Amino acid sequence: MTQLTGQLRTDDDIVHLTVPADGGYLGVLRTATAGLAARLQFALDEIEDLRIAVDEACAMLLAIATRDAELDCRFAVTDDALTVEVTVPTVRGAQLPAESSFAWKVLTALTTSASAHAADGRASISLLTRRGSGY
Repeated sequence: MTQLTGQLRTDDDIVHLTVPADGGYLGVLRTATAGLAARLQFALDEIEDLRIAVDEACAMLLAIATRDAELDCRFAVTDDALTVEVTVPTVRGAQLPAESSFAWKVLTALTTSASAHAADGRASISLLTRRGSGY
């Protein structure tokens, strides 16, 4: 998996949430995202952009998730950035949308950077947003 923030430091805060891979639980992840971004004193529009990006990333993963899967979400909080990595087990032969797709355009427009990785029956999307990044 690609780590967008570079090396994690021992003083970084890590929050890990696991919810059923069902759209009804995405509100939990959106709320956690907003709370952590607010803790970093992100501007209100940055918080909303990140909430939308997390929702879009999760929707992409839910489309290829196995039945009864769990969505793992890892938040890495640094001094000026929030990295959100969402991972799910995938059905055989599943592929993430192409980087030229509308979904990826949304992710890259709303975050500082985004990346994806799929291998060994799991797919993950990582989103990095820096405070005041001016993206």
